[in-house]
Amino acid sequence: MLDELRTLIARHVRPDMTTPIDGVLIASEDDTELAPAMSGSVMALIAQGGKRIALGDRVYDYRAGQYLIASLDLPIMGQYIEVSPQHPALGFALVLQPANIAELLLQAASVSVATGGVPSSMVVSDASRELLDAVVRLLRLLDQPRDIAVLAPMIKREILWWLIVGEQGAAIRQLGLADSNLSHIGRAVRWIREHYSQAFRVEDVAQFAGMSVSAFYRNFQAVTAMSPVQFQKQIRLQEARLLLAVHPNDVTGIGFRVGYESASQFSREYRRQFGAPPSQDAALLRGKALSVASGLA
Repeated sequence: MLDELRTLIARHVRPDMTTPIDGVLIASEDDTELAPAMSGSVMALIAQGGKRIALGDRVYDYRAGQYLIASLDLPIMGQYIEVSPQHPALGFALVLQPANIAELLLQAASVSVATGGVPSSMVVSDASRELLDAVVRLLRLLDQPRDIAVLAPMIKREILWWLIVGEQGAAIRQLGLADSNLSHIGRAVRWIREHYSQAFRVEDVAQFAGMSVSAFYRNFQAVTAMSPVQFQKQIRLQEARLLLAVHPNDVTGIGFRVGYESASQFSREYRRQFGAPPSQDAALLRGKALSVASGLA
């Protein structure tokens, strides 16, 4: 099944990774550079090569035949491993929708939906034969576009089901529960992302999330591998890097825009995160963008 999965991905992959199947992405990558990104709420399955993701102080490696669940959209550092231009990483991803998971849980009364505790926001497992089979059948529809509208929703539900009852089902199940600890932390994560440039008190965010301060801090750390303040800093720095790629000559202004009151602190933390000061990294980003643009011309 992995052989067929690799063939399907290689045949249908696009530069933007999208497919005609809603919520399904496929990728072919041979760049091994460590790069910042947002994880999204996804199930990501590797068919060839491997990927390494750092979330806070945690590192996750997954390779061909393994999948990663990211239950919240979090700031990560990622890179492809064990790849080359002749042997790129090939991967499949399904965007996870809490409403679809909740619908399946309501239909499956036999599945435990206990809300105690909170799983890590990222987990890695070996893909079962049933899960691989469903993913392959879903991607076969790319060769049968007439059937996508009818069959793809059913196969995506089947994939979710194998995830719900699989080894990492706890993370998936909590994503579908409106009152789970994971959903409370997700509410806080979204608030911090939307207000990343603003200073906040942990007590206020805990209240917004509907948790006591001690429970909020403990669960936030368990889910994200970061404190709320560290999480905000990651968001600020990633947003700053995106802005610098467009406005490389406005380092000071961008630092203030993302919430830093001190230009020296911004430069120091940026260099610690990305390995170069903002002005130097901006020049590198600009050079890469120009190189890509000239290659497409």
